Amino acid sequence: MPVQAKAQTMIRAQAAKVFEAFVDPAATTKFWFSRSSGPLAAGETVHWDWEMYGAGDDVHVRDLEPDRSIVFDWGGEGTLSRVVMTFTSLDDGSTFVEAVNSGFHGDAESVVAQALDSNGGFTTVLCAAKVWLEHGINARLIEDKYPQALSPDWKGR
Repeated sequence: MPVQAKAQTMIRAQAAKVFEAFVDPAATTKFWFSRSSGPLAAGETVHWDWEMYGAGDDVHVRDLEPDRSIVFDWGGEGTLSRVVMTFTSLDDGSTFVEAVNSGFHGDAESVVAQALDSNGGFTTVLCAAKVWLEHGINARLIEDKYPQALSPDWKGR
């Protein structure tokens, strides 16, 4: 069975609002990456930057079902992995968000390390999204995850 990393949480907001927060970089930059070349759209490739770390990645959007799911591939040449994000409306008007990352490459030790890193990363992203969407607060969880790796030019958001 392929190794998967999975993170999930409930966000107390309508699915349309939560989904849009992940599609529209004007919202996503409040809690995840710091810059994007554009919004997510099926069949498009966008570039995300984490300027605080001097890092970036191309995101190849494979499928987008409004208010329900986003499927994208990311990673460098020969290391692309697939991310499936689902947004499930709950009876109380909140949304259950799940991110599953799979398709890791390398030997067994490398695959496990990538999956663990992905799990921690997506858990942090979902927690940051929850705080921003529920309370309007940028908790700076992404930039505080690895303060020792912050770019010396980074001044914060």
